[in-house]
Amino acid sequence: MEKQNLTKKLLDWYALNGRDLPWRFKGGAHPDPYVIFISEIMLQQTTVKTVIPYFERFMQRFPDVYALASASEDEVYQYWQGLGYYSRARSLLKSAQTVVRQYGGVFPQSEKEVAELKGFGPYTIASFLALAYNQPTTVVDGNVMRIMCRLYHLKEPLDTIREIVKQKAVELTSKQHPADYASAIMDLGATVCTPKNPQCLLCPWQKACLSAGQPDVEQIPCRKKIDKKEICSYAYVIFNRYGDVFIRKRTEKGLLSGLYEFPWSEDVLFANAVNTGQTVTHIFTHIKLTLKIYTIQCDEVQGEGCFVAVSDLKKYAFSTLMKKVWQKINPVS
Repeated sequence: MEKQNLTKKLLDWYALNGRDLPWRFKGGAHPDPYVIFISEIMLQQTTVKTVIPYFERFMQRFPDVYALASASEDEVYQYWQGLGYYSRARSLLKSAQTVVRQYGGVFPQSEKEVAELKGFGPYTIASFLALAYNQPTTVVDGNVMRIMCRLYHLKEPLDTIREIVKQKAVELTSKQHPADYASAIMDLGATVCTPKNPQCLLCPWQKACLSAGQPDVEQIPCRKKIDKKEICSYAYVIFNRYGDVFIRKRTEKGLLSGLYEFPWSEDVLFANAVNTGQTVTHIFTHIKLTLKIYTIQCDEVQGEGCFVAVSDLKKYAFSTLMKKVWQKINPVS
């Protein structure tokens, strides 16, 4: 089947079956690039189902780039907490400030200028330009890689054929309707050509797909499995005589930078700590972290941080990891 026909079939399928999403606009570029800006950053390494409630709440508080650019980092974290990968929140704020300061609140339209915004990698740049400005860029993420490899039955390790796969994706991208095509290929990967149990009978490319109905379809693409590193650390929930709890703002670089936390370390820091027997486990991209939870009663703690009333904890942005720790100590809170 000719590539042009494949593209048209996908667009026709999308017109009838495309998902209705809070940031979705069918029929061309979204009228508000800010909406695409927020959704694309939130969707990095996060599922649509998870993002939707965060997106809606975030947009209510920060309805435009000016509202976001004038916000404090702590407030942005408050609306982001629980979504994970907090470096995205920092990038979001910095990019909004750049757009206001350098571009007068109007998002740039050139690949070079968009690439200079914090948090924009090759995929996000292509997706933003396609969805916000209907530019004929090609989005290539894990979904697209999987679709292309299955369509052409490419069984070689993905790391060795990545550029070939990207080129095939470029060849199918619609030049007339790039925004709708970008959404369509994403929806195809999310709802039909899924990693497990692909719905080949519902696929608009079924007749052309060389993997459809084949016993090895779920093994395509061939990816190198990455083992997660396992780390065991100690978390300390410290109370003073008034029942206040000690928290600190994380200054170290990394995913959780800028968030509040209970002190934790891979080393034993407090000799008088009481082992609660409780643990929490949290999965990061390539790390499985287990925290053993200890409690301490003392009025002075060395280092940065402060005691706050338990009732005030909700005012501070905590990671999901730290929320898990607190739930173990206060399961009814």
